[in-house]
Amino acid sequence: MIKILQSSFTKSVANPKDRIQDGKKQIAFVGRSNVGKSSLLNNLTNRNKLARTSNTPGRTRLINYFLINDSFYFVDLPGYGFAKASKQEVQSWQSLIEPYLVDNPDLKCICVLVDIRHEPTKQDKEMIMFLNYYRLPYIIIATKADKLGKSQIKPYAYKIANAIGVGHDNVFAVSNETGYGKDQILTKLEQFLHNSRQE
Repeated sequence: MIKILQSSFTKSVANPKDRIQDGKKQIAFVGRSNVGKSSLLNNLTNRNKLARTSNTPGRTRLINYFLINDSFYFVDLPGYGFAKASKQEVQSWQSLIEPYLVDNPDLKCICVLVDIRHEPTKQDKEMIMFLNYYRLPYIIIATKADKLGKSQIKPYAYKIANAIGVGHDNVFAVSNETGYGKDQILTKLEQFLHNSRQE
């Protein structure tokens, strides 16, 4: 399991050409707006205010880099599926996300966040299809597990796995409120950091 001893915000990027390419490994986090990406980053790093959280969906419109243990990055990608965003804004987010994901040898894993309480959205499924098409390594993180009873968590996680078409072992339920699932995610991410990326 990754033991995160140090974490700090590095920079925000609005243009794919400005992304960090320093050879350090990267783990990216992506999901629809308001699914809890910032809260998850704060949970994993034990920092309440490392990533800015907001009740307003669509706040993250940049690629945000956080240096972890001076050795690798957590990367917060812009949220998708924000209903109030204009088509131009959505296209600009896509033009930022896609080059980062496709042309990035430092990227070792993409964490796709979904809300455990709901069927994956059309945008969620499109993201998974995109990652499968480019054969990019990813896991599914089902957030807000504290909103369910403990006996409901696994069945709901399995429903998400079935809806997306991935194995049950690829869906990790987590609660940023209680810490449920945190250690399992950090253990899985450590595997991606230590394994060479499959081509």
